[in-house]
Amino acid sequence: MAMEYLHTMVRVENLDEALEFYCGKFGLIETSRMENEGGRFTLVFLAAPGDEDRAKSAKSPLLELTYNWPDEDGNTESYSGGRNFGHLAYRVDNIYETCQDLMDKGVVINRPPRDGYMAFIKSPDGISIELLQRGDALEPQEPWASMENTGSW
Repeated sequence: MAMEYLHTMVRVENLDEALEFYCGKFGLIETSRMENEGGRFTLVFLAAPGDEDRAKSAKSPLLELTYNWPDEDGNTESYSGGRNFGHLAYRVDNIYETCQDLMDKGVVINRPPRDGYMAFIKSPDGISIELLQRGDALEPQEPWASMENTGSW
């Protein structure tokens, strides 16, 4: 089972403060940013110094800061109990084969790869792990296409 470590995601309550810490003080470098109007969030990817060129070609693991925008009343979500830590992410050669292999080993697929591209599992300690298909999404196929989510992810 071939895979590649991609990123670790953490949620931040204040994007400016987070960037001041991670970039201004800690020395990480912003490599890309995505604003999602529909989902009302911003993703900022950071690389360690010296990794920024490798990160742009997806050859280096990144830190993903996820900022969920305030609601219509200006309220932001407060993260407690580790909710600010999001997930680990790995790219796999074949998401269906990887998920089947994990299921055969007794791992629950919390978010099946219905889209042929993304799935989530959890570690025994409850850490979410995102699995992403290398390249384009695979054609949807059963049993994945109709499989329901299990628990949280």
